[in-house]
Amino acid sequence: MYSITTVTAHPTAIFAAEELKKYLRMMIPRGGNISITPGAVEDESFRLGLMQDFGLDVSDAEDPSLDDIIYIDTTENGGIIAGSNYGALLIAVYRYLRECGCRWLFPGVDGEYIPIKESLHPVSYRHLADHRYRGQCNEGSEYQGSMLESIDFSPKIGLNTYMLEFDIPTYYYDRYYNHEHNTVREPEPVTEETILQWKRQCEAEIEKRSLHFHDMGHGWTCLPFGLDFKLREVPENVPAETVELLAEVNGKRGVYVKPCDTNICMSNPKAREVVANYVADYAETQNNVDFLHIWLADNTNNHCECDECRKKTPTDWYVILLNDIDAELTKRNLDTHLVFIVYTETFWAPVEARLKNAKRFTMLYAPIFRLYTETYGEIPDETAVKPFKLNENDTPKGMAECLGYLEKWKKCWGGDCFCYEYHFWMQQYLDQSGLYLGKLLYDDIHALHSRGLSGIVEDGSQRSFFPTGFPFYVYGEALYDKSVSFDDLVEDYFSHAFGENWKKAVDYLDKVREIFDFEYISGLKSSDCEKGKYYNPEMTSCREKFNELAASFLPVIQKEKKKPFRVQTVSWKLLEYHSEWLFGFAEFISYLSEGNYVMATAAMKRLIHKFSEYEIYIERYFDLRLCCVSIANKINASTDKETIVL
Repeated sequence: MYSITTVTAHPTAIFAAEELKKYLRMMIPRGGNISITPGAVEDESFRLGLMQDFGLDVSDAEDPSLDDIIYIDTTENGGIIAGSNYGALLIAVYRYLRECGCRWLFPGVDGEYIPIKESLHPVSYRHLADHRYRGQCNEGSEYQGSMLESIDFSPKIGLNTYMLEFDIPTYYYDRYYNHEHNTVREPEPVTEETILQWKRQCEAEIEKRSLHFHDMGHGWTCLPFGLDFKLREVPENVPAETVELLAEVNGKRGVYVKPCDTNICMSNPKAREVVANYVADYAETQNNVDFLHIWLADNTNNHCECDECRKKTPTDWYVILLNDIDAELTKRNLDTHLVFIVYTETFWAPVEARLKNAKRFTMLYAPIFRLYTETYGEIPDETAVKPFKLNENDTPKGMAECLGYLEKWKKCWGGDCFCYEYHFWMQQYLDQSGLYLGKLLYDDIHALHSRGLSGIVEDGSQRSFFPTGFPFYVYGEALYDKSVSFDDLVEDYFSHAFGENWKKAVDYLDKVREIFDFEYISGLKSSDCEKGKYYNPEMTSCREKFNELAASFLPVIQKEKKKPFRVQTVSWKLLEYHSEWLFGFAEFISYLSEGNYVMATAAMKRLIHKFSEYEIYIERYFDLRLCCVSIANKINASTDKETIVL
């Protein structure tokens, strides 16, 4: 009979004990009940607490509140499971269970691999996580059940950070509940009040797990001025006193495209004061936020062109604004930690301005322009950094160039820095196998330290598990422990997800990777650029090649999809759905490669309709709306016109 005790009654310690109890009972279903006793550590129990509670050394952590050390020393009957902070303690529980054979391969109960055991074996394990920031940020079309499962899943694969972008993430929820791009489901609109309640529910679940909570991002340049962030167009009747505080672009002050895209006149002290006070008000109320992100407006080439703003770069004005916010927070005795972003125009380092109170800030590097055919292992090229031209800038593309901008920033910022990345935004839908993206992620992660970066927060869908959860599994495991080899991750994931014939699934997906070339689908492999970035008649054969591959592999799926482990049944079934996707996608590519956009659009619309009917069955794993929009946007951007209309 096992028992669990915790050093304290901290909510996360109690939750960690409950999770340990749940999975031990699942692994040993005839082993009887397991008691949990807070505040009474017993030698013959599983003893949970902070490493410091047990007198264990945490000196290798630069900051034990942020840097996760996992410590496990157990026998067959119990022992110490501890972490350098409470979030690390929860991860330690999952690591212990992992040593016992458990795996979490995608969110939800269907993603769990829990073996049945007769008894437990001793475990001795200690590890300092290799990256401080390991997390994700909401994106795409989201529904609340998926969000809650995503938060629950995060620490199970070693993630410690969760970000909720926007004050009220209406846009993301509306995409799902209005069923955009689904041709068969009726809209189910939800109110802003409901969405705000759901965000608070997410925050409570984040706090229960002691995940580091990152909040906001865009919105500070419109919300303080009464502009409705969710509007996708220019609002009517904006007050004159508000207009005078907004950026002047092309000789006109006012809303630029939509509120989210609108910057302010940062040389105007009144405009900066409005923002600083709004941020401070928010920080006073939302005192559960660990990292508050202060970003400028979205879009590019949209900064103020008035005579006064022209005297400094947007980044210099941004730093001045950040200093104003810091001063207001200091005035109110608030210790809120702020994150500033290197993104679009702030990719250029400031010329003169510097942050006065550096300890309040962390830098976020967001290379949204980068190529995903290269990695952070490229050598930075500072000579490629272009001179800044107000609202006339060409965005950098190659990783060497993007990293050159980072090197310039590091010369005026010596503090902590991590990445905001987009592997699970558009890129996951350009890789039809998941194997290419998994290896790219692995290589990116292994190059982070050489670039002075302390981790990643991924901007992407919380439903990034189609056809498999392998890329996301690589993301969590490699950020946590970069010593694990890629081949070991392949075997670990696929053997648990697909069972004894896992190699057949890997071999199939590897052939899918070859047929649907990522470089081509990214618009980088045209055989005649004058005819279009997707013109490549050689790719028309992908339809025939996939049909041949599917003919040989679909019988394997039919044979394998009824497995003793639920997660394996679901994994094989997802491959079956994915094969249906690839039949339609191959048809789409065959027309696209010939430059026949009319037929390509028709093929994609047929595919969307088919998966509109399937969506209810696979929506926990596949974001239909984000997938369709990502593919259309990528192609339309490459052809400089809206050629794929969905």
